[in-house]
Amino acid sequence: MVIASLSASFSALSDPLDDVIEHWLSQEFTVSTLSPAEQAEELRWFHRAAQPYRGMTIRVVSERIDTHTYESSVLTKAFEDVTGIRVVHEITGEDDLVKKIQAQMDTGLNIYDGYINDTDFIGTHYRRQKTLVLSDYMNGAGKAFTLPTLDLEDFIGLGFGTAPDGKLYQLPDQQFANLYWYRHDWFSRPDLRRRFFDIYGYPLGVPQNWSAYEDIAEFFSDHVQEIDGVQVWGHMDYGRTDPSLGWRISDAWLSLAGMGDTGLPNGLPVDDWGIRVDGCHPVGASVVRGGALNGPAAIYAVETYIRWLKRFAPPQARELTFTSAGEWAARGQVAQQVFWYTAFLPAMTDPDAAVTDDNGNPLWRVAPSPRGAYWEEGMKSGYQDAGAWTFLTSTPDDRLAAAWLYAQFTVSKTVSLKKLLVGLTPIRQSDIESDTFAEHAGKLGGLVEFYRSQARYVWTPTGTNVPDYPALSGLWWHHISRAIRGDDSVENVMTAMAADFDERLSTIARHQGRLCEPRLNKPETARHWLSLPGAPKAARDTKPKPMTLPHEEAIRLWQSHAD
Repeated sequence: MVIASLSASFSALSDPLDDVIEHWLSQEFTVSTLSPAEQAEELRWFHRAAQPYRGMTIRVVSERIDTHTYESSVLTKAFEDVTGIRVVHEITGEDDLVKKIQAQMDTGLNIYDGYINDTDFIGTHYRRQKTLVLSDYMNGAGKAFTLPTLDLEDFIGLGFGTAPDGKLYQLPDQQFANLYWYRHDWFSRPDLRRRFFDIYGYPLGVPQNWSAYEDIAEFFSDHVQEIDGVQVWGHMDYGRTDPSLGWRISDAWLSLAGMGDTGLPNGLPVDDWGIRVDGCHPVGASVVRGGALNGPAAIYAVETYIRWLKRFAPPQARELTFTSAGEWAARGQVAQQVFWYTAFLPAMTDPDAAVTDDNGNPLWRVAPSPRGAYWEEGMKSGYQDAGAWTFLTSTPDDRLAAAWLYAQFTVSKTVSLKKLLVGLTPIRQSDIESDTFAEHAGKLGGLVEFYRSQARYVWTPTGTNVPDYPALSGLWWHHISRAIRGDDSVENVMTAMAADFDERLSTIARHQGRLCEPRLNKPETARHWLSLPGAPKAARDTKPKPMTLPHEEAIRLWQSHAD
């Protein structure tokens, strides 16, 4: 009885924070590159730093992917338990998120205390100067609220949120790439391999160019048609008239075709949106102003996209969006996808999915995306989304500090490795190199190999040539949808879009100030620009010899990239 009484007394005197820490470390954050003692110390730091804001409720917003759902449903609870700060973490569509941050920048009203906003906005944030400069804040007003173990050098995408002035505007929260996805089990079947070789005269494998990709799409859609009693298609995509249609094209499809110039991260002087810059000043998107948005390579890219969508994809694909198409591939009826967002990996690794075997191992693989006929060595190889914590200067100081604490919590080393295993959107080098991540390689079909290679640096987001992402991004889907519907030719649609881009650039120049503002070139003839080296590029043969590689050799291409 005496021992029981003493135990109860000590329990009553114990620090409630210790119980909170023990709960979260034992029940949720069970994997980390930190030791349990180091994790506990990080959590104690958050508790101490948050003291002035206990009882406060803050609001943040992000797009709808598994990583952010985990933050909203789990990390907010952990953060509130540790700090006493309640977080309403709203999940919404990407287009709505763009409208929300644009509204706060335009009005100066504090609508949200923090945004997980794609680093595609870096050119906007740098020019408009309404975004908190994090590197200044961490060394100034926010120093007392900046995690000592934040370890910025550990973030693999820090450069994506860094502006031309060398300052950090956005802190990465998640990253995912567009990679080639295919049914490795089907590609490995001897009967299908023999049949493909008999028809096309080269091995069925990972396509290295669009010529090979199209042959493979035709093979499965027209010649194979059915596998194990199930109808199959050789290509997967989406084409619904919807804002996400814009991302389908703007997120480096034209660059993958080879529209822009060489140079990383986005091509210089013509980038992956077809915008030419002079120094840091955008000077035009249309060919007559030195841009490439309506040049031969861009027209080829969009014509190819539409042809494949209509010819080789499931009929439903024309009415799918970014989200619904990502889920559709897990049904097991498509042979390949020219580029596939790895944000949808959780659905592909579900043991009950049609694309995993009886042991939960993937029947699919990811590999480098095939490139179009205009692509050249030295260009970016694909798109990588980098959702990053972004704060606007209109946010009151106390709410900013509390939101900054939550942002750091979601990317802290205590949390980040577990979040990686849930959402499969890595941000830290230490997590990527961890034994824990390596142990999952067999279930992830090439993702670990991609992020452990230097190739991740040539899969890049939209760059600084884009001076106002909200003002320009909506043009993509409005125009491309007309081409999909057949309202006009692709050439006319792209010419109209390029003209609209030029007009918007001119408007931005008048209203955005004079920091790297657009300065449109005077129109020249298309022949003038197409005769010069680089982009815009003159028409060329768009049917080069098809090339494929075995998966192991394709993966080695990633590993061959230099720093």
